[in-house]
Amino acid sequence: MPEMVDAVFDISCDLVPATYPFALWYALIKHLPALDREACVGVVPLRTATSEAGMLLPKRSKLVLRLTESLAADFACLSGQSLDIGGCTLQLGGGKLRKIQAYPTLHAHLVIGVDDEVKFLEDVTRQLSELGITGKLLCGMRSTLHAPDRVIQGYSLVIHDLKPDDSLRLQYTGLGADRRFGCGIFVPYKVITDLD
Repeated sequence: MPEMVDAVFDISCDLVPATYPFALWYALIKHLPALDREACVGVVPLRTATSEAGMLLPKRSKLVLRLTESLAADFACLSGQSLDIGGCTLQLGGGKLRKIQAYPTLHAHLVIGVDDEVKFLEDVTRQLSELGITGKLLCGMRSTLHAPDRVIQGYSLVIHDLKPDDSLRLQYTGLGADRRFGCGIFVPYKVITDLD
């Protein structure tokens, strides 16, 4: 697995549709087609709040792309682009590269898996074992992402007590499919206490 890096962009947009991950991906590859050739590339889910009109974006929201180091050289072409996200305009500001750091606790918004929490955790444990990663699992809510041609389902997931090398490996590889739509991408989670 190649080392990965995060490209972080300032964004200007008040609202995106609930199905934004798909339109966002297709808008990104229109400007940087090389993204579509790397299966491990991902888009970190935007921080949003649900409303009747769609997903509200806080004023200081960022767009974060998880890229291979080979793609990192090309990320700057996205700076200043206007992306059409389902009829909403998302304006990208300047971008910068950010090295991925090891954290003992990581969170994924949605890891694709079966509709059974016990089996889901068994599958995750097996995948982690195959990667040589050990940690404690905390399964969150089941959620659904409606794609134009299918339905993506899974659970949010927190993995804690990770060793530094395991934390980096998990952030580089992710779990499951569809990282381009924000699935299986792990980011630092700093608010867990007293889980035992």
